[in-house]
Amino acid sequence: MDADPADFAGSADSAGPADPAGSAGSAEPDTTPVATDDVEGIVAAIGPRLRALRLGRGLTLDALAAVTGISVSTLSRLESGHRRPTLDLLIPLARAHRVALDHLIAAPATGDPRLHLRPRHRDPGSVLVPLTQYPGRVQVFKQVLAPREPRLVSHVGYEWLYVLAGELRLLVGDRDLTLHPGEAAEFDTAEPHWFGPAGTEAVEILHLFGPHGDQAVLRTGTAGG
Repeated sequence: MDADPADFAGSADSAGPADPAGSAGSAEPDTTPVATDDVEGIVAAIGPRLRALRLGRGLTLDALAAVTGISVSTLSRLESGHRRPTLDLLIPLARAHRVALDHLIAAPATGDPRLHLRPRHRDPGSVLVPLTQYPGRVQVFKQVLAPREPRLVSHVGYEWLYVLAGELRLLVGDRDLTLHPGEAAEFDTAEPHWFGPAGTEAVEILHLFGPHGDQAVLRTGTAGG
C-alpha cells in the first residue's frame, strides 16, 4: 500500500490547534519530580520499541549492527531488556531509524502539545508524520519512504514534494523524474502518479497535500522591496 497523505486528509483532530494568543511565555516550568516507578516503566518500554522499529523497517540485527556499529549481541540484549539503554547506544539507533531520540524513550509529554508529533507507520520501513492539524486545509507531512514497487494512483488534490535526504523518483503521467536533496516538484493528483526512493535506500521528504486542489501562492520580493 502506498503511504499517500490523501488517506489522512480530514483525519486530524477536530479540536484544532491551541490558541496562539495564549500567554505561552508566562508558563512556569514543571518541576514535579518523576516517580521512580514511572522512570523504570519508561526504560522497560524502550527495548520493545526498538524491536518494533527494527522489524517495521524490515531490518535484521546484523543489518542494524552494520549501520550503527553496535554489536548484534548488544542490540539483542537491548531489545530483550537485558541491557540498560544509554545515550551512547540510543543516539546511533535514533539516527539509524531516522526518529527523534524522545520517540525511542517516549518520555511524558511536556510543553506545547502542538509540538508532540505522532508518527504513523505504513509499509515496512515507511513512516508518515503529520505536521499540521487543520481539517479541510492543506496538510503538511514529513515522510520516510522505503523502497517499493511503483503503483500509479490518482485522486482529487494537489501535491508538493521537497526532498530532504536521499533521491526521490516521481512518476506523473508519462514523466519519470529523479529529485535530489533541495529539489521540489508539484503536480495535480488527478493525473496518475507515484513517488518513492529512486534506489535501494529510503528517501526523506516534506509533503504538502491540498485535498481540494489548493495550489500554492508564490510571492517573490522585488528589487525595491
